[in-house]
Amino acid sequence: MDKDNQINEPFTEYSQPVNFDQVWQLFLETDKQFKETDRKFQETDKKIKELTALFTSQWGKLVEALVEGDLIKLLRTKNIKVERTLQRIKGNHKGQNYEYDIIATNSSEIVIVEVKTTLRQQDVNDFHEKIWKAKTYIPEYKDRIIYGGLAFITSEGSSERMAENQGFFVIRATGSSATIVNSENFKPKVF
Repeated sequence: MDKDNQINEPFTEYSQPVNFDQVWQLFLETDKQFKETDRKFQETDKKIKELTALFTSQWGKLVEALVEGDLIKLLRTKNIKVERTLQRIKGNHKGQNYEYDIIATNSSEIVIVEVKTTLRQQDVNDFHEKIWKAKTYIPEYKDRIIYGGLAFITSEGSSERMAENQGFFVIRATGSSATIVNSENFKPKVF
């Protein structure tokens, strides 16, 4: 055989074939290593979920602050004179927890605004169900006219149109301000 075409295999001494007990030990050691790797993956997943939740929560608060900062001005353009705004109204009514992101009030009307980073159709449906419960959850508003609004940075599919069709103010948060983007002839639904 030509020296250039030789295959260089490492030289190893001959050893006895492994027996069943040795194979079983290798299997147990490998299984132990897999379990440890899986535990580490689970810890990493947990940390990623915690960080994601923290980021989402902080991002949501930032968007809420942006929308709330412009809400009085925006609603005045729709002939709703806001006297004050409240953020993150939480409570429990007969065992049901509730939370409203922003409430803008005057003596006869309130506007409840749900804030989402990304508005999805399911968010519109959930808010529609939630707003009907406001007079029950917050009885001090039971004699007031209630309007709803959905604020967001981005939206998926036809969620903006769906929100408007259900009678909600549609509020897009952009840059350092927010804008109501309903059509010109939009009339908000009274809840």
